Amino acid sequence: MPIRCFTCGAVISQYYEEYADKMKKGEEAGKILDGLEIKRYCCRRMFLANVNIDEFIINYRRY
Repeated sequence: MPIRCFTCGAVISQYYEEYADKMKKGEEAGKILDGLEIKRYCCRRMFLANVNIDEFIINYRRY
């Protein structure tokens, strides 16, 4: 997760853990972002478009 929004520069990484926990519980993404008071659509995009690649990388061995 980027530390800042690419467009407006707002710090958003501090909300990611809470967002990820609530997503795992099955809550709706829009309601989570409203609850975290993330109103700008550029910042919301950062959460909705983020892909956690750690799960994919861990399957590859280092030679």
